[in-house]
Amino acid sequence: MGLSYNEYYNERTGLTVGLKKVLFSEDTPFQKVEVYETDTWGNLMTIDGMVMLSEKDEFVYHEMLTHVGMFAHPNPKKVLIIGGGDGGTAREVMRHPSVERVDMVEIDEAVVRASKEFMPEVGDWDNPKLNVIYENGLEFVKTPKGEYDVVIIDGSDPVGPAVDLFKKEFYQNCYDCLNENGILTAQTESPWVGHYHKSISDLFDVLDEVFEVSQMYLAFIPLYPTGMWSLAYASKGINPHSEEVIKRVEEGTTKWQSSLRYYNKDMHTGSFAIPNFVQDILKSK
Repeated sequence: MGLSYNEYYNERTGLTVGLKKVLFSEDTPFQKVEVYETDTWGNLMTIDGMVMLSEKDEFVYHEMLTHVGMFAHPNPKKVLIIGGGDGGTAREVMRHPSVERVDMVEIDEAVVRASKEFMPEVGDWDNPKLNVIYENGLEFVKTPKGEYDVVIIDGSDPVGPAVDLFKKEFYQNCYDCLNENGILTAQTESPWVGHYHKSISDLFDVLDEVFEVSQMYLAFIPLYPTGMWSLAYASKGINPHSEEVIKRVEEGTTKWQSSLRYYNKDMHTGSFAIPNFVQDILKSK
């Protein structure tokens, strides 16, 4: 039997991916970063033993995390990404012609270095609009006030250095970073994984408190635990279902039709349809 990668999300239940070889492995001051060559999914990056992305399915996560918020904003010029060291979110953000600057705040330079070397097609690293900052995002967001049009939280699971990315103080600081039309999106774990239910419920309670508009939406990413993944949309007033937003989505995705592999107008609208059992998680308090 050959090598395999296993990520368990409940006892001995989880994900198995066949491996060909280890391409990168480094214990950084923050976490363990690894990249594998797989037998099916291209190269695969993990952090502390949890899947971050594979070359084959990364487009789902990055398109949905990015475009739901970016198209909702009428004219996004300056964007802040917290995390996102693989470069995929920044790549999608910079597709939008209105964007003038992207600040990507990544705590661990090893993530960027590994992605550049072993997943070079994921990031658009030479784009002059991209400004990579190696800093703790929790600290970074304490300073800018009203500076950004969109903030995207592309963090890992709520363990290790990412645990505080699910707390109220961080989201209040993100709110303060945004201008009057500001929009935030974030990844918020799988509703099928029981030990994440409290994090999901607590986070959406926080978003309800801090932002004028907050809603969950869903995407389906094969290599993330259970395949169903939740994300958060929050804003200072822009509704993601308004006629103006849907018109922008339709016009934009029509122009980009050949390059978008998951996101379109129907996915934008349909992703906000939440199954009853997930609604129950949000109402669990």
